[in-house]
Amino acid sequence: MATLNEQGTKANSGEGTLEFRNVVKEYRVRGAHKKLRAVNDVSFTLEPGKTIALVGESGSGKSTIAKTILQLERPTSGDVLIDGKSVPRRGRALKRYRKDVQMVFQDPFASLNPFHSIGHHLERPIRLHKAVGADQTVDERIAELLTRVNLEPVEEIAGRRPHELSGGQRQRVAIARALAPGSRFLIADEPVSMLDVSIRLGVLNLLARLQREENLGVLYITHDLATARHFSDEIMVMYRGDVVERGPSDEVILNPQHDYTKRLLAAAPDPDRLGQMRDEVRRAL
Repeated sequence: MATLNEQGTKANSGEGTLEFRNVVKEYRVRGAHKKLRAVNDVSFTLEPGKTIALVGESGSGKSTIAKTILQLERPTSGDVLIDGKSVPRRGRALKRYRKDVQMVFQDPFASLNPFHSIGHHLERPIRLHKAVGADQTVDERIAELLTRVNLEPVEEIAGRRPHELSGGQRQRVAIARALAPGSRFLIADEPVSMLDVSIRLGVLNLLARLQREENLGVLYITHDLATARHFSDEIMVMYRGDVVERGPSDEVILNPQHDYTKRLLAAAPDPDRLGQMRDEVRRAL
């Protein structure tokens, strides 16, 4: 049974986890004496080496959860915890949190400054968070990151600017930048939706490999149920700010319990169903 019970996920505030605990986020509606509840009492725990896929249509609250985790938005109530402690609101402790939790944005071109080189984009987080080993230079760290995301020759790539790369290459740079501080958790908000279909699988496979090698916890935000199933350990389905269904990926996809999940699956492209429809049209003609 994959439907969400009243208690949600058991609180796991142990070492090494990122916890979203009973979070509510409301916004005031301009010109009206009411509030819009974008996230309604949502709880989950992101563990190292695990991927949770957050799926739902636009406006369901997925990106609000991402912004709240990243401390770009403050929760109306509830808490975000890392290693069992509430996320600090300021100072060096908040800087350490931002080192641990990084974002991969949807649009790789908009998230990179067109005036700066690729090397500059990677150098800034490395220097800001002092993310180099005792026997390593910044240039060596940049070369290591570019190699990890399969962008070579590294000297040539580091000297280029974003517009000189393809969309897939830019997103690989964005992933390298997210890893640059030595992060433990990645928030990937529709990381392949702006890319050509032909290169999406390569970027997702890259994320999966890096997750295994770096033991990363990944929150994968998407509306694509097919990639959610194959890329994640657990799926949470959001509808109007509520998590209406959750469970192991195969169970949610193959045995959906909530009507909204069933409608999402029915709306997803199905080559077999499309082929049947095409045959029916041909027979009718």
